Amino acid sequence: MRTNRSVSLLILTLVCATAAYTQASRTWVSGVGDDANPCSRTAPCKTFAGAISKTATNGEINCIDPGGFGAVTITKSMTIDCTGTFGSILAVQTNGITINLPDTDARQAVRLRGLAINGIGNGINGVRVISEKTNLTIENVVIDGFTQAGVSLESAASLVLSNVSIRGNATGISVTGKGTVRLTRSVVTANQIGVAAKSGLILSYTANLMEGNGTDGNYSPRATP
Repeated sequence: MRTNRSVSLLILTLVCATAAYTQASRTWVSGVGDDANPCSRTAPCKTFAGAISKTATNGEINCIDPGGFGAVTITKSMTIDCTGTFGSILAVQTNGITINLPDTDARQAVRLRGLAINGIGNGINGVRVISEKTNLTIENVVIDGFTQAGVSLESAASLVLSNVSIRGNATGISVTGKGTVRLTRSVVTANQIGVAAKSGLILSYTANLMEGNGTDGNYSPRATP
């Protein structure tokens, strides 16, 4: 009996060690990939959801070639960067990217770069932030076609948007939590409501274009140098 327990403990230890070892600091997705792959450069995954479990905390997912890589929930500090490649998410009746980091995540930092997030008219939110402490940076991203919001900040997280185009959504940027938003060199246009932010929120912005919305919204922006 003792021998069997020892063998079982050894197997469990090896399985856990293997799982930790297979998480890489950089993983890859491709339009012709397979989520059964290790998400390496030579054997990429097909979706962001498939790659995230094989990406270490603070690691990065990159796109090898153009493709639609699916909706994803991010549960650890990391970067998704498809700069220079057409990295797309088609969010059909769902959220495009959900940010939900646990409080135990020490860094609390997520970066999204070089993406097109398309709700095709029936997606819910383009980017939904529900974790309380996360610092989220969105750069060079297009978000359009969502029935609720292009970006929905529902927590006390900190959000920075730079060179982002948010268009054709019910609401461009919705803030229902106690978070803060900084908007820089971005375009919020053709939404039913440009920005909907709760009273008291500081929304700072620099060199942005907000026009063509049904209404620009109810918020008190503070210009920054």
